[in-house]
Amino acid sequence: MELQQIRRMVTEAFETSRYSTYFDREKSVLRIERKQDRTGVDLGLNPLVAKAKRRGVIAVEETIEYIKAVLEQTESVSLTGHEQQVFPVIRAKSFADETKDGKKIISTPHTGETKIMYALDLGATYRLIDEELLAQAGWTAEHLSEAARFNLKTLEAPFKTDEVAGNVFYFLSTGDGYEASRVLNKQLLSDYAERVTGEFAVGIPHQDVLIFADIRNDAGYDVLQQLMFDFFTNGRVPVTALPFVYDDGNLEPVFVLAKNKHPKS
Repeated sequence: MELQQIRRMVTEAFETSRYSTYFDREKSVLRIERKQDRTGVDLGLNPLVAKAKRRGVIAVEETIEYIKAVLEQTESVSLTGHEQQVFPVIRAKSFADETKDGKKIISTPHTGETKIMYALDLGATYRLIDEELLAQAGWTAEHLSEAARFNLKTLEAPFKTDEVAGNVFYFLSTGDGYEASRVLNKQLLSDYAERVTGEFAVGIPHQDVLIFADIRNDAGYDVLQQLMFDFFTNGRVPVTALPFVYDDGNLEPVFVLAKNKHPKS
């Protein structure tokens, strides 16, 4: 699909009495806004063109549904009385720490490549929790973290298994938006660490997938790196293309090059 085709498809999806669209030709960015309050989303079309070339029209349809979910969420939200709807989300370390209107988003360090943010689940979408939302509920950052991690433990982790070149790969993709977050479940990691017979590697290429790998030979890292790249470039919210090695409760990012792994300094 070409850029103009995608632009037309997205624009037609929002040609209603509720939304307006504006196209920045120089930047190839399409803005979709709610007419009532000018709340909107800026959609870069060039990355979407690249995804559509790999995945076809489904990549555009998924993006449209995601934007609709974001724009249809209720403006006035509160943490009060919704403690069970709070979950951690994994983001790249470079992910913005502020909203476009200047609100500071709550975050916690995770690895050299990633950080933890927190989301209030709204059903079809979620809202990242900022300092203002936290203060309105009278919560501390510590309480938020504890509640989010507790709720995370209630989520099931039905991994699918595949074996490639003598190495075993486990994939989690449930569609709930918190697949990558399950890397924070220490018991889950510990259970799989006991199961593997080689080296235990972990992949968090984007928010909607989690990869565990039992690396039993050099070919395993080559396969894992290719998987990481493929998932990272196709993910709706990319996290990191670098895999991690799990060792005694810690995740260490590694470069994979010429069938050798090198810890990232």
